[in-house]
Amino acid sequence: MFKRLSRYTHVIAVLAIGLAASLVVADVAEARRGGGGFGSRGTRTFQAPPATRTAPTDAAPINRTMTPQQPASPSATPQAQRPAAPQAQRPGFFNGFGRSLMGGLLLGGLFGMLLGQGFGGMAGFLGLLLQVALIAGGIMLLMRFLANRRSPMPAGMSARQSAAGSGRPPAFDIPAMGSGSARQPAVASAAPPVSDIEVGQTDLDRFEVMLREVQTAYANEDYAQLRRLTTPEAMSYLAEELSDNATNGLRNVVSDVRLVQGDIAEAWREGTQEYATVAMRYSGIDAMVERTSGRVVSGDLTHPTETVEVWTFTRRPGTDWLLSAIQST
Repeated sequence: MFKRLSRYTHVIAVLAIGLAASLVVADVAEARRGGGGFGSRGTRTFQAPPATRTAPTDAAPINRTMTPQQPASPSATPQAQRPAAPQAQRPGFFNGFGRSLMGGLLLGGLFGMLLGQGFGGMAGFLGLLLQVALIAGGIMLLMRFLANRRSPMPAGMSARQSAAGSGRPPAFDIPAMGSGSARQPAVASAAPPVSDIEVGQTDLDRFEVMLREVQTAYANEDYAQLRRLTTPEAMSYLAEELSDNATNGLRNVVSDVRLVQGDIAEAWREGTQEYATVAMRYSGIDAMVERTSGRVVSGDLTHPTETVEVWTFTRRPGTDWLLSAIQST
């Protein structure tokens, strides 16, 4: 059997090398695309942009961003979400010490009655029952009194309110949260108002030009030009991808970029910041090659391919648009 397997050793080795190479190509292509989406879309970073004629399918979620993700339900706090701990059942009188005491007394009385001593026969036994009843009643009253003194205050009632209800002054006055007796913490600023805006033809023309400029700067590894066209956050992710390419001895060749179709998915304003998310289908030469030999690792240097992506641009009034996020589809 082992001799038969040895005949296919070279075939197995070739297949293993081919599989490893294909995985490397897939990883490189995935790294070049950023693994989904990156950047920021303001308060809508973690919301999927609306589908459009150009991008009828959902865009990939943004998984690399510096925007903090808001909790799903602001009203739900960890304390409210935590299940209430079951209250420990307090043992009753007949479940604890009282039951043991009564059992001991009754057992001792029965033995005494049977032996004709102890409590004086049947009369003694009846007297024993009366004594046990009196002792049990006294112990129950004592335990109820102690339990009432240890009973917790209702939820939400402070020491001041408890004392006011009982007519006693509080022995210890701790200022409550928001009572004004202590320094008030700084109140978090409210989220900026969000409203939809209109994007004109001039802006659409600018987005088409920026598509070519960003692709060209990325292919030329022109960091200065990328900084002029993108936000600092988007620039950091693009620079990281270029650095990974250089570390792996690769270079992304992009040329002849041409917009085939595009439309606005949504445009809005947050405070003084404006955003516009655009779905674009463009064609061009796109290939990953080795830096030294020029060998094509992935893509095609001769035939253009089409790509559909969702780009988000941002600006402040009176300034130029900047690329802030890219999502694949």
